[in-house]
Amino acid sequence: MIDIGVNLTSSQFDKDREAVLERALAAGVTGLVLTGTSLAESRAVAELAAAYPGLCYATAGVHPHDASTFDDRTLNELRELAALPQVVAVGECGLDFNRDFSPRPQQEAAFEAQLALAAELQLPVFMHCRDAHERFMAMLAPWRDKLPAAVLHCFTGSEAELKDCLALDLHIGITGWICDERRGAELQRLVSLIPAERLMIETDSPYLIPRDLSPKPRSRRNEPAYLPHIAGRIAACRGEDTAGLIAVTSATSRAFFQLQE
Repeated sequence: MIDIGVNLTSSQFDKDREAVLERALAAGVTGLVLTGTSLAESRAVAELAAAYPGLCYATAGVHPHDASTFDDRTLNELRELAALPQVVAVGECGLDFNRDFSPRPQQEAAFEAQLALAAELQLPVFMHCRDAHERFMAMLAPWRDKLPAAVLHCFTGSEAELKDCLALDLHIGITGWICDERRGAELQRLVSLIPAERLMIETDSPYLIPRDLSPKPRSRRNEPAYLPHIAGRIAACRGEDTAGLIAVTSATSRAFFQLQE
């Protein structure tokens, strides 16, 4: 079972990071892709992934929240990080017009530069989009045939947006959002529309803890050990067997990121 989105360098894991990985292994998680969200975090996840070869991998990128920090030096350092064997994708990159922590022109410039880098290096791209679907698709479309693979992680959009993404040959990452009885109802309906070979699963931990965990953990921190629960919820929504869904999504994720067996 592969968790394609883990923020393992978060300070929320500082006290028990090793135990978090042990619990993930015990739960059947055999691979974790650690998310780079800034230059500093991309360095950190590359270093952490190197300490757990065969289990942890990393992405290198700048999230739209941090796009205001993106410059030529950032791009050059990301290129160097992407050459490391444990770095398997460019990102997390994209657009976030919900929070606008960075000005939109800077978000767009950073996204464009990282799409170009992924195309140059022939690496998959790990993407974020929130409240920016139309602009996101317009920017991505000219690059799609130059990229080996592309995933929109933590998808929470509409049916029309999902169909746009599938038409552009994107993979779709689904998180514990689908376990939320308040906000996840639409995603519970839509997840069956995702072809099996395009579906991947993730926790996005420490964020987005599944709300329907039982018994409820004392902490509200999400972690990779909850990935089987998310997989079970997705399988139920799709009318599929959980073990079969895990097998297919694991194979899809390994092929997407070219992870070793």
